[in-house]
Amino acid sequence: MAKPAEGRKRVVIEGVEPEIDAGRFPIKRIVGEAVTVEADVFGDGHDHVGARLLYRHEDDADWQMLTMEALGNDRWRGEFQVEKQGRYLYTIVGYIDHFDTWRSDLIKRIEAEQDVRIDLENGALLIEKTARRAGRSHAAQLLKRWGKVLHEHSIAAEAKQVALDPELAAVVAKYPDEVLATRYERELVVVADRERAGFSTWYELFPRATSSQPGQHGTFKDCIARLKYIAELGFDVLYLPPIHPIGRSFRKGKNNAVTAEPGDVGSPWAIGAVEGGHIAIHPQLGTLDDFRALIAKAKTLGIEIALDIAFQCAPDHPWVHEHPEWFKKRADGTIQYAENPPKKYQDIYPLDFESSDWKSLWDALKGVFVYWIEQGVRIFRVDNPHTKAFPFWEWVIAKIKLEYPDALFLAEAFTRPRVMQRLAKLGFSQSYTYFTWRNTKQELTEYLQELTGTELKEYFRPNFWPNTPDILPEILQTGGRPAFVSRLVLAATLSSNYGIYGPAFELGEHLPIKQGSEEYLHSEKYEIRQWNLDAPHSLRDVIASVNRARRENSALQSNHGLYFHPTDNPSLLAYSKANHDKSNVVLVVVNLDPFYTQAGWVDIDLAELGMDTQESFQVHDLLTDVRYVWQGSRNYIELDPSRLSAHIFRIRRRVRSEKDFDYYV
Repeated sequence: MAKPAEGRKRVVIEGVEPEIDAGRFPIKRIVGEAVTVEADVFGDGHDHVGARLLYRHEDDADWQMLTMEALGNDRWRGEFQVEKQGRYLYTIVGYIDHFDTWRSDLIKRIEAEQDVRIDLENGALLIEKTARRAGRSHAAQLLKRWGKVLHEHSIAAEAKQVALDPELAAVVAKYPDEVLATRYERELVVVADRERAGFSTWYELFPRATSSQPGQHGTFKDCIARLKYIAELGFDVLYLPPIHPIGRSFRKGKNNAVTAEPGDVGSPWAIGAVEGGHIAIHPQLGTLDDFRALIAKAKTLGIEIALDIAFQCAPDHPWVHEHPEWFKKRADGTIQYAENPPKKYQDIYPLDFESSDWKSLWDALKGVFVYWIEQGVRIFRVDNPHTKAFPFWEWVIAKIKLEYPDALFLAEAFTRPRVMQRLAKLGFSQSYTYFTWRNTKQELTEYLQELTGTELKEYFRPNFWPNTPDILPEILQTGGRPAFVSRLVLAATLSSNYGIYGPAFELGEHLPIKQGSEEYLHSEKYEIRQWNLDAPHSLRDVIASVNRARRENSALQSNHGLYFHPTDNPSLLAYSKANHDKSNVVLVVVNLDPFYTQAGWVDIDLAELGMDTQESFQVHDLLTDVRYVWQGSRNYIELDPSRLSAHIFRIRRRVRSEKDFDYYV
């Protein structure tokens, strides 16, 4: 084995966290959040070791440096904040700290009353070397004076005092000798996104179902009229299924019938017709100017428009005729339509990512994103990204975010865990999850602990949906209004990103097309539905209260502070969320049984919430505005689902006023 290029580097750096797949993929943060980095940094022998964390935004030439804190057992920690959108780089430098080693040994010799004259001389030499590294700075002048004292007064008390002065140690630490330092072999990456990547409240709406006239196709102008309602519910992202022309060939009928009847409107996901493809608008929805007007009006209400991107084509899509090489062919020469045997989807042609003309295909798909970005869209929900090539997503998302760092991408991929995780690593800002099918206390607890307590928390941002146009879960089919309330509260408080498909959700749409199916009867995917938004059974008030609680409590705007508290009833799930300094704490208790009243004792870990175990405190229910005073960690809960199946408590602590009376904040 050959000698290394530099064999005098004695420090080892390993066990770096966070680091995804040996640095192959970036971690994710929101602007303003911290990146906490830990590593094992150690050297041979008894010399002391120092470690520094280096970081910079990719647009900056110079590295920022900070000294890492020793945690013990050779583990070190450092932390920096991401202050603007884009990509940050970080790495670690470890070095032998000769000065700290000398100072530590000097203290021991002085305590042992040994002769330290030569040791002080040695220290003077180290200080003089540091002064040279400090250049012409004020620190260099200080270091020279200190070094002179150690030279000229090597046996004086003054010299010992200078040698052990914490100020000297602090100055020397700013100018470490890194000639023989070990730099970690990789520069790791952080993608810093804007706030909405980490905290968002989605409402899915079919634009064609917004007309006030029965049976009439809705328009963007009708959507504009609906915006006030959506804003009152407290949503900040309005997600629209595909808005493009719908194919006529092999169009599906109501309830996914293979043959369409006259007047059937087809599925918005069968994209493309004579009017155009992925950069065209369905003519019955309106014009491009109408769409821009919708974006502008939504913005005045604090709402962003998210657009569905489904990279698939109806047989009538212009690409089918212009670029037949982008599609798979069957043995008889016809284009292969989508299948999930035994199901057939003749109204959709998948794109072939193994096409010999794949480069042009990639450019065209990137062009779709760029076109809608130029119209003002910055959020995209991507349909079935797991059925497209992984390398494409890594390339296209990186390309777009380089020019438009505020662009966000939600991966709609209900598939195998490794595939979902890979998509998140490749750049998707948020991800659909298995929450829709997690119902029991054990299922929810284990799943959330996986999402928030493992490496997933570094790159996988969950977005919880109780329902979608494709998924009517069994709990909503059978559980009635209490199930809708409990699933709403769980989604909105367990995850900082969540959404509902409305108005189906707030109006309690629960009938499947057949028993055992998760497909809606009279699915909006295939027909125009009319919705009575003023129906007395609507959950609009509950939804508005839940979303208000999210907006007003920073604890619910992140997934970092989630903690589960024990209960003695398996039907009661209790958990809390706290912000970074625990000045805002929310406790949620949910009755998972939609049919019966459930009661029990909740054991709150007050220490985890930064509270004294003996103090009394107020719990303020943000759904009912009722307040209770609790004492100690063990408290009784009873939830009747016929009234309300959940509590969202803001914990308020007791303080003493200047006028000597108590109140809660």
